Amino acid sequence: MGRSKTASFSEESNTLAVMAKALSHPARIEILKFLLKAESCVCGDIVSALPLSQSTVSQHLKALKDSGIVKGSISGPNVCYCIDPLVWSTFGNLLSAFFNQKPLDLTCEPNCC
Repeated sequence: MGRSKTASFSEESNTLAVMAKALSHPARIEILKFLLKAESCVCGDIVSALPLSQSTVSQHLKALKDSGIVKGSISGPNVCYCIDPLVWSTFGNLLSAFFNQKPLDLTCEPNCC
């Protein structure tokens, strides 16, 4: 298997790709919606809000934590999760800038796409 060539791309492109990958599953979107709606750190309530097992939710939370979007801390027997506002804002700005790029106004040949 080939070696990753992420070093060949800009830091911005790599950051955007990591964050987009973290959002690439509907369960992770639902977890983020839940955390955004809670407007605070959540300890243990996430599993009850989703139709998934504890282990599956934990795997999705790990992916979100690895991306930096979500941070967690241990509080007694529970792990509390919340969205990192700085990372969330950075991601929003990167995504906005990416989607606000205007594609070239080219006239396509018939049947080209």
